[in-house]
Amino acid sequence: MRVGLFVTCLVDLVAPEVGVATARVLARAGHEVVFPEGQTCCGQPAFNSGYREEAATVLRSTLRALAAADVDAYVAPAGSCTTMVRTFAAGLLDDDPALAAVAPRLYELSEFLAEHGGELRGRVRRCSVAYHDSCHMLRELRLRGEPRAALARVDGVSLADWDEQRCCGFGGTFAVRSPELSVAMADEKLRTLGGADALCGADPSCLMHLRGRLEKLGVKTPVRHLAEILEEGTRP
Repeated sequence: MRVGLFVTCLVDLVAPEVGVATARVLARAGHEVVFPEGQTCCGQPAFNSGYREEAATVLRSTLRALAAADVDAYVAPAGSCTTMVRTFAAGLLDDDPALAAVAPRLYELSEFLAEHGGELRGRVRRCSVAYHDSCHMLRELRLRGEPRAALARVDGVSLADWDEQRCCGFGGTFAVRSPELSVAMADEKLRTLGGADALCGADPSCLMHLRGRLEKLGVKTPVRHLAEILEEGTRP
């Protein structure tokens, strides 16, 4: 299958290693990966701040760039950006042909692997992973089993018991508008982390927030995107 990588602006600017890992994992699952030029942001920061026209402008530009690619599907390593396109974009862009072309074929990474992961398997040194359910993935996309199934493709990974479904407190611009509350929510969640060897998630924004809090608290637990664990485990 020919897959267009929707890398998202946060991955591009803050965590490019996640984009590289995603492309490698998709290739190892047997797919041809292309990067549609011209994509930028899904418009979510402006949308969350109430700037609907500005959000629509940015979103429309990215959708047109994605729609111009000759691909069978699109994959994003971010549940929140996938949600923006599949759930909220219709309220901003009425009858937009680019949205109609992209949204039905856009998958979050673990969701795509659940359907098109083939025989992708791997192994890492035995480790306990605390998987974080991001709000957009769990409550909007209804993706709970898919990321865990993706981790199960890698022998040696076991899931830690912690407060996995509690919001991390980031919430996009919520962390900017209400920083004290945002920090308190993250710290409350992290108190249940225990002795996990790594904290993992599939939304870079949540991981950025949780990594920052762990560093501030002096906790050395590494934070890794799902794609990074999959990439490490499936290296030839």
